[in-house]
Amino acid sequence: MNASELETFLAAVESGPAVVQRDAPLAQYTRFGIGGPAGALVETGVEEEFLRLLEAARRSGVPFLVLGGGTNLIVADEGYPGVILRYRGSRIRWDQGLLWVQAGAELQATVDFSIARGVAGLHTMTRIPGWTGAAVYGNAGAYGHSMHEFVRRVRFFDGQSVASGDNTFCRFAYRESVFKKRKDWIILEAALELPEGDRAELARQAEEIRRIRDSKYPPEMRCAGSIFKNLLFKDLPAPAAGEVPEKVVREGKVPSAWFLEQVDAKGMRRGDIQVADYHANLIYNDGAGTAADLRWVIDELKRRVVERFGLRLEEEVQYVGMPCS
Repeated sequence: MNASELETFLAAVESGPAVVQRDAPLAQYTRFGIGGPAGALVETGVEEEFLRLLEAARRSGVPFLVLGGGTNLIVADEGYPGVILRYRGSRIRWDQGLLWVQAGAELQATVDFSIARGVAGLHTMTRIPGWTGAAVYGNAGAYGHSMHEFVRRVRFFDGQSVASGDNTFCRFAYRESVFKKRKDWIILEAALELPEGDRAELARQAEEIRRIRDSKYPPEMRCAGSIFKNLLFKDLPAPAAGEVPEKVVREGKVPSAWFLEQVDAKGMRRGDIQVADYHANLIYNDGAGTAADLRWVIDELKRRVVERFGLRLEEEVQYVGMPCS
């Protein structure tokens, strides 16, 4: 990015209603609390204004990135050499049997709304941090349910105009969607179809899940939850599959934590980046951690698993300002 591109973009947007922050410290916008500055961070909760921001960024030539809740992001210590755009639209509404949720709504707010409405499925995602748009983007899920079960339509910006696609169009897979492959497509809103449930029972189950998740991932812990995706047992190399105890396989998946435990991941530390001593797939910032140290730990864990089992773990986290490994 050069200075003229940034100034051209800012000149186009600073007179509007969007909130503009120059030299924005991205560590404040990620769950890890890690990352250097962006040239600017611009956000709005109005869809039409957000689309105007996207058009202004495209016209100016400035590098830009759309950021959600920052839950699953690792931002380089040097920051991001461009503009960060955030869409804060957070309306949640019930309309003709569908739960319509704007991308900027907190996932927990969506979960709470669904429980109060007496519809089931999202209650198992209690305490998964982040925004609903990102949950659709990454097909988030927990305890037997994932977003793909409920998404009926997604409205998104395809780089030229607002478009929409149904569930099949989204090409959902385990922690995947078409939006992960087409990063120029920006989710604006999703319509979810949820089965009826008993409010009291849904609330009871959600509270139980909250207690479990808070014990694993305390709300104040600076982490992204699980770092690596679990693995589908059917896709494992035969030698690795032969070592996995039958009791470890659940719903056709093998927890990445099991492989990490076999390579002594628990308690591993570099600087202030720590692998939890009780959960091998949990890495957190224990103080003044850096993206460089976090990346080193992730790469070292991947190397050990490749060396021991001949398989490559895949991160759930996304990298900003640094290449994927």
